Amino acid sequence: MNAVVIAVLVMLILSLFRVHVVLALVTGAIAGGLTAGFSLNETIEFFGAGLGANAEVALSYAMLGAFAVAISFTGLPNMLVKGALKIVGREGDSQARKLSKVLLLLIILLVSISSQNVIPIHIAFIPILIPPLIKVFNALMIDRRAVATIMTFGLKAPYIFLPFGFGLMFHTIVADNMAESGMEIELAMIPQALALPVLGMVLGLGLAVFVTYRKSRNYQDLPIGETNDNKKETDFSYSLSSVLIGAASILAVLILQYNTESMIFSAFAGLVIIYIYFTVMHFTGKHKISATETMMTDGMKMMAFIGFVMIAAGGFAEVVRETGHVETLVATVSGWVGESKATAALIMLIVGLLITMGIGSSFSTIPIITVIFVPLAAAIGFSPLATIALIGTAGALGDAGSPASDSTLGPSAGLNADGQHHHIWDTCVPTFLHLNIPLLIFGWIAAIIL
Repeated sequence: MNAVVIAVLVMLILSLFRVHVVLALVTGAIAGGLTAGFSLNETIEFFGAGLGANAEVALSYAMLGAFAVAISFTGLPNMLVKGALKIVGREGDSQARKLSKVLLLLIILLVSISSQNVIPIHIAFIPILIPPLIKVFNALMIDRRAVATIMTFGLKAPYIFLPFGFGLMFHTIVADNMAESGMEIELAMIPQALALPVLGMVLGLGLAVFVTYRKSRNYQDLPIGETNDNKKETDFSYSLSSVLIGAASILAVLILQYNTESMIFSAFAGLVIIYIYFTVMHFTGKHKISATETMMTDGMKMMAFIGFVMIAAGGFAEVVRETGHVETLVATVSGWVGESKATAALIMLIVGLLITMGIGSSFSTIPIITVIFVPLAAAIGFSPLATIALIGTAGALGDAGSPASDSTLGPSAGLNADGQHHHIWDTCVPTFLHLNIPLLIFGWIAAIIL
């Protein structure tokens, strides 16, 4: 049995049965290590060695979580809620509610897409933008599964198709690794080859928003960062100055994130701005500086989940890599496909799905699969465009729907700010069904017709 397959399947099955993702990752890693012939101590050692790989990301989320709660203290989210409710109008004014939903979802989609290229901050916008909008979602009775699908689409489709920002990085990795494996291509060929797979994702997104999750869904109005119904939000009377400080700190975070490429430093700078404001207000007698401790604590609690998952995912990926079965899995494919292009394309894409869901990164999957996929595709008779479609799609598969991918962890962290959004069933399953499956189908079609 292939250790990668065993590890990924154990992790996914446990996650679907609502076993906590961290426990599922640890159990999957142990199952994979033992399958590969490692002793339990060796498996634990490899797992421990990989824990530090995502430590920076975990700390980044903790800082951004603190910043997101700090923003709620400025009163900016309350202003957004009031503005949205004015647009919504009366309860019976269904047309206004529909227009409000469309506008809000469109804004989230555009921000998500822009985070990959226009302002390449990736998932850093989620803890800043989404928690303050939770009450707006509740007021409009928006199904958060639709929002999760929108954000994951925005985090994924642009880097697959558009050669800008993270997309340029992804395309360069594809082109360089294909060249190293003996197939020279032009960067301009990559969007042509991946246009059809991305179209599949667009159709899947439309299905999720306009069909599957179209109906209204009721959520309780719980305080952000708290899950206990009896707890009350911090009593903080906001003013025009506090709202302006909140807006200025968000702008500072976005600018610094773009210029420094550090989520930790940018979130720290945003917190400093708000801390300074609270300090000034403390000496004027309007607010207590002790509120800043609540901000940090509640914010880090809110993001503790994603931090631990990312750390555990690093250990899981390290065990998977150390088994050596990733390369074995890819190599084994060459003995299965025969001369049928249809069968070969399908198996190659499924292998890419398994590897990416195990490692949790499309960018890390490309170098692994290209070594075997390029000569295999050439031997079977796939054109360069078809080969790009296979490699690009296989690498991207699994990024959506994976419990350990930041494309799903990011949306879950933001949407679960009040404890009412389940990572597996409300983010991973919807994104897998509506984004991964269409990507697989249309990627397979592209490989056949190009």
